[in-house]
Amino acid sequence: MNERLFDAINQQVTDEYAAAYIYRHLANEMDAMSFPGLCEWFAAQASEECEHAQKFAQHLIDRGERVTPHTITIDAPAITGPLDAFKAALAHERKVSEQIRAITRLADEVGDLESRPLLNWFLNEQVEEEATVSEIVDQLELVGADGSGLLRIDARLAGRPTPAP
Repeated sequence: MNERLFDAINQQVTDEYAAAYIYRHLANEMDAMSFPGLCEWFAAQASEECEHAQKFAQHLIDRGERVTPHTITIDAPAITGPLDAFKAALAHERKVSEQIRAITRLADEVGDLESRPLLNWFLNEQVEEEATVSEIVDQLELVGADGSGLLRIDARLAGRPTPAP
């Protein structure tokens, strides 16, 4: 495997674990604000990010490489309410999308066809992630500070299953 691509995928493993931490932080914030459904949603998202990290790690292992963790720097966003939390999540998903696109461009540049199925899966996944979070942001903006609207969104998002570890 090309050394630059190896480094980029290794960094993505680290970044996916950092994303899990951020989503866990957002879950804790929603729990502290008495939004159990939003807490569940963010907790499930944190678990999903760990799955994503493992997909990248397994790709390296399957290619005969070792996963070498990088230093994690986490800037947990300050949150004052659900809308802040989901805006932070949307900004984070957009950042991850760009990271995946950069890795994909690098794989193409170095002719690493074996990474394309994994990267194509992640490109599609990021479209879905951004669309989902964007829709929630739109709904939270629509209801504003309306308590009944916030509680309905909270109840709707409570049903999201948490992936098995």
